[in-house]
Amino acid sequence: MVAVALAAVTGGTDTVSHLMETVLLRYTGTTIVLVLLVAVGTFAIGVGAAWLVTMTRFPGVRFFEMALILPLAFPAYVLAYAYTFVLDHPGIVQTTLRDITGWGARDYWFPEIRSTGGAALMLVLVLYPYVYLLARAAFLQQSSGAFLAARALGNTSWQAFWRVSLPMARPAIASGLLLAIMETIADFGTVSYFGVQTFATGIYTSWFSMGDRAGAAQLALVLLGFALTLAVVERSTRGKARYHQAGKQHTKMPPATLTGSRVLIAWVLCAIPVLLGFLLPTVILIDMGLESEQNLLSRRYIGFIQNSLTLASVAALLTVCAAVCIGFYLRLQPGRAATAAAYSARLGYAVPGGVIAVGLMVPFAAFDNTLDAWMRATFDIRTGLLITGSIWLLVAAYVVRFLAAALGAYEGGQSTVHVNMDAAARSLGQGPFGMLRRVHLPILSPSLLTALLIVFVDVMKELPATLIMRPFNYDTLAVQAYRLASDERLEGAAVPSLVIMAVGLLPVILICRQVSRRS
Repeated sequence: MVAVALAAVTGGTDTVSHLMETVLLRYTGTTIVLVLLVAVGTFAIGVGAAWLVTMTRFPGVRFFEMALILPLAFPAYVLAYAYTFVLDHPGIVQTTLRDITGWGARDYWFPEIRSTGGAALMLVLVLYPYVYLLARAAFLQQSSGAFLAARALGNTSWQAFWRVSLPMARPAIASGLLLAIMETIADFGTVSYFGVQTFATGIYTSWFSMGDRAGAAQLALVLLGFALTLAVVERSTRGKARYHQAGKQHTKMPPATLTGSRVLIAWVLCAIPVLLGFLLPTVILIDMGLESEQNLLSRRYIGFIQNSLTLASVAALLTVCAAVCIGFYLRLQPGRAATAAAYSARLGYAVPGGVIAVGLMVPFAAFDNTLDAWMRATFDIRTGLLITGSIWLLVAAYVVRFLAAALGAYEGGQSTVHVNMDAAARSLGQGPFGMLRRVHLPILSPSLLTALLIVFVDVMKELPATLIMRPFNYDTLAVQAYRLASDERLEGAAVPSLVIMAVGLLPVILICRQVSRRS
């Protein structure tokens, strides 16, 4: 963050001045519109689906409880490739329409998938599970007392939901919405492929097309300010919003049994997100992959897979180790220093990958260049890019970006370890590290596995930081999919996209199992 601010302040303003005269207002307006569309869409689908599967009973509700989580396995840019292949002008939908009607290209109107609305739809379909999971958990924890009291006072079921249940779940829903919004402003693959100009695409354009790192840093500083504002809002929402049950008795909300046409309506409302967000894209990608000439067993693709697995494995291990260190430090010595460390570690999730890339590349590139100049002048030895040209700086970017996810999973498991266990271990002669190794880690192994899988899959899907920071000739599956899609070779892009999706199913299946056990 300091590097981004310094590079923005000390760099020239030529690029930003040009952008202000041409596209900066468009970047701002498009980003705001995209955020609003995604917020409304994820709220409507996530909260509506969570209420239906939690508070009503209809045939297939157990299936939808878990199926509604499945779109989380897809990166938004993969859905963009799939739907462009089907809905674009040469796609099967418009081609079939022209064959049936005999219309020409200008004889009809068809919604443009490569638009701000199309990008928002792709993001909504993959991000609504954030809101769904948190809203469902909040509804499950609510007692029926307030809801039934509202009904007894003359409110309809809808009025009781709107006036009582929804406000009680507001902190959880707000957290889910803010997660979706932060992912939206951080997205690069979808908006770039659709030609939607946002701050994320502007940073990449300034860096590579214009060759102006200072301009990229200045744009990154604006986006960083917006992201950090969202992070502060999210933390303040979680820190202050509370609701309390009246009395000690907690009665589970009795679900309403749907009959007749209401069953069909519930089926349609729950099936549409699953169909559009998972089933249909999977079928499309498989069909595209079968028609492509990409060979997963070729030496080139094996290299992509090895690079992706190496980066994801190393980053996941280091990130989880960092989360354990920070979480255990907060456990041992709770105070301002530990709280500040944990809060700082969580900020990375609110920072887009492109901003992290700029913030790391600028200072370390300067360090590499200074060291190389000094070594040549003193010893006549070229050191080159020791840090900037390695995978370790990229791994550092992943750790910064996804440490919050690992820390959240670790702290969630750590809350089940009672402080009396710590006291018992210390009274039996164990030091802090012995207590961590012999008590905490065995109990927290499921949470640590969850954290590993989540970070592993997030790294597999990550695109903007990887595009900017990867070493030369070190491409991943996400970069290969983006490159093929940029060349309009969508059939080829389906192959690496399917591998990314398949890997993404691992944590989703784990989450589904946890949801099933809670039920």
